[in-house]
Amino acid sequence: MWEKIRVIFTIPELRQKILLTLGLLGVYRIGYQIRLPMVNPPSGGGSGNQIDQFLDKIALFAATDLREVTIFGLGIMPYISASIVFQLLGSVYKPIEALRKEGQTGMRKINEYTRYLTVVLCIIQSFVYLKYVVMNQPNMVASQFCYPGTSELTFGWQITAIAIMTSGTVFLMWLGEQIDEYGIGNGISLLIMASILAQMPRALLELRQNMTTQLSGSSGEIGPDKLIVLAALFIAVVFGVVFITLGQRRIQTQSAKHVRGNRVYGGTKQYLPLRINQAGVMPIIFASSLLMLPGVLFGVIATWFASPSANADSWTHHAASFFSALGSTFMSGQSLTYILMYVALIFFFCYFWTSITFNPKEMSENLKDHGTFVPGYRPGRRTADYLEKVMIRITYVGAAFLAVVAIVPIIVNIQLGVPFSVASFYGGTGLLIAVSVAFDLIQKIDNHLLMRNYKGLLES
Repeated sequence: MWEKIRVIFTIPELRQKILLTLGLLGVYRIGYQIRLPMVNPPSGGGSGNQIDQFLDKIALFAATDLREVTIFGLGIMPYISASIVFQLLGSVYKPIEALRKEGQTGMRKINEYTRYLTVVLCIIQSFVYLKYVVMNQPNMVASQFCYPGTSELTFGWQITAIAIMTSGTVFLMWLGEQIDEYGIGNGISLLIMASILAQMPRALLELRQNMTTQLSGSSGEIGPDKLIVLAALFIAVVFGVVFITLGQRRIQTQSAKHVRGNRVYGGTKQYLPLRINQAGVMPIIFASSLLMLPGVLFGVIATWFASPSANADSWTHHAASFFSALGSTFMSGQSLTYILMYVALIFFFCYFWTSITFNPKEMSENLKDHGTFVPGYRPGRRTADYLEKVMIRITYVGAAFLAVVAIVPIIVNIQLGVPFSVASFYGGTGLLIAVSVAFDLIQKIDNHLLMRNYKGLLES
């Protein structure tokens, strides 16, 4: 293994890509520590268990921690949300669909629109974040930047804070694009993985602080039995991610014989590999992103209806209570309704993302052009229908695996009383993302090694 690592850094191009990627990730982590100039460090004691758990979920996918009010406070979530919007529009809106069919030129135009939408989302989210998260926490905002006698930022400083947070997210988006173009690996995914790995020590410290020697400790305490469950989940998730990532459905193909001169080519049997988890980890990111929006939206609506002068019998008071309960349901993520919606969205995005990345008709035409066919199926439409049927079946297995991994931390948090931050990092989505992205990175490094006739990291 050490010899293979040495070989990696002896290849100038690969070494340059790896060092550039590490340098850009280091820049991200440095910016992660820079706070907004008008905000004091948090004094601890969050807004409540539901709010803390909601912020833990956001931290898994946004490449940030909203409790640390920094210039990268919004993370990369606005860009992910904008990408989701244009992915959906590409299937239902004809102009965007036409752009997708134009190849690289159309994709550059879509990426440009995605950046514009990202800026708009950043402005909206930073305003909501400042108003309902930062300003509502006592002593969070420095008094010299507030209106006299209040904890609300002055208008000028609100504009400054919104501009800084928007610029931070745009800079993260630029970092991800630079890693894609000049580095190695997927830039956005690496930013998310770096954020997850950086928060794992804190989860490990929380695990250590809550440990007890007694079996079946009270809620929040982790005894030996719960520790064994978390260790088993850690091993099972790592094994399952690797197994599903490597899992393939191999479809036998037969190439036609070609006679050129006095020699005969083709006529051999080959295999067409179809990945079981074609969508990767994106369905979980998309599903979690969408389920975060209702909690924030209902909380804002409840705040609008609530007023100090409203009595207990007024309709505004009942409306505020109703929307507040809905917001709490989505923020806590512990209700059966939330779990069912979470699983349904994971299945939907698995099939949706697979339909974007896998085109059976195009693959059938490519096989036909190369004189290859699937035994028992005529080239063309019959082959395309067969490939689509197979992909639908194996995607169901991949989606079921992702759904199980996604809800395991919720179940562990509810049934065992393990803090959500610990359960998510050592037995659920956070570990799934980290292992999947790391595995994808290793595969891309292997491609560079194999091109130069070296053995890959995954080869024995």
